[in-house]
Amino acid sequence: MSIKSDSWIKKMAKEENMISPFEPDQIKTLSGGKVISYGTSSYGYDVRCSSMFKVFTNINSAIVDPKQFDKNSFVDFEGDTCIIPPNSFALASTVEYFKIPRSVLTICLGKSTYARCGIIVNVTPLEPEWEGHVTLEFSNTTPLPAKIYANEGVAQMLFFESDTICETSYKDRGGKYQKQTGVTLPK
Repeated sequence: MSIKSDSWIKKMAKEENMISPFEPDQIKTLSGGKVISYGTSSYGYDVRCSSMFKVFTNINSAIVDPKQFDKNSFVDFEGDTCIIPPNSFALASTVEYFKIPRSVLTICLGKSTYARCGIIVNVTPLEPEWEGHVTLEFSNTTPLPAKIYANEGVAQMLFFESDTICETSYKDRGGKYQKQTGVTLPK
């Protein structure tokens, strides 16, 4: 298994539509303003989050249960920024839609800009032949409100290609999050 470089990522985005929309360069400014970088990096791809957020709330005092998740535990919010309450979290989806090749495992890691502020992006794999918008979870580990910026870099995807093709892919298993769009709650 080997980690893939920027040239491989660009080739796969162009030939296989692996990432859409795709930014072949590392974008650090827009219209003269500074942004948290996104796009192709040396050995990965920095994704953006959309402007649709689900912010966790304890208003209803529900129990957090991944088998019977109460959608009323979230407040929907749309905007260029999202404020996450202290010691809470928010969900958002990537702007980018992914189509992971059968021989590739992709790992999502948080960007250090956010990590240095106590905002953690949950690490998650994108399995071979998984397809969809990635639902991202941002944990605010601080005792203060924390801000997330929509349409700017929030996490990095690293692509690992195997020397052999997997026997059973996510698509073969009929994975429950296949072809998800927008923020997808636990199923």
